[in-house]
Amino acid sequence: MLRKIAFSILATSALVATTSWADMALATSKNCLSCHHIDRKVVGPAFKEIAKRYANEPLALAALTTKIQKGGAGVWGVVPMPANPQVSEAEAQKLATWILSLR
Repeated sequence: MLRKIAFSILATSALVATTSWADMALATSKNCLSCHHIDRKVVGPAFKEIAKRYANEPLALAALTTKIQKGGAGVWGVVPMPANPQVSEAEAQKLATWILSLR
């Protein structure tokens, strides 16, 4: 019984780690880390701060997906976020889901 529990925990941890690294790899490949970092401000806010701000918004996933692709201004100060036309809608949604999970 203990072996089954241990295996289940390891399998779940591996899945979560794989998903997290896969999304970090996507963020890296799309140059998100040029302006953002997981837990500290660079040019733009930390991903964890973004996750906290949008935590209770029901339309957060859609809003972030759009902002990743089309950019935006005024939410985090005077520095605008540029549009990212190289990021597909599916990629933007995957990135937004990952960012929101970082709370």
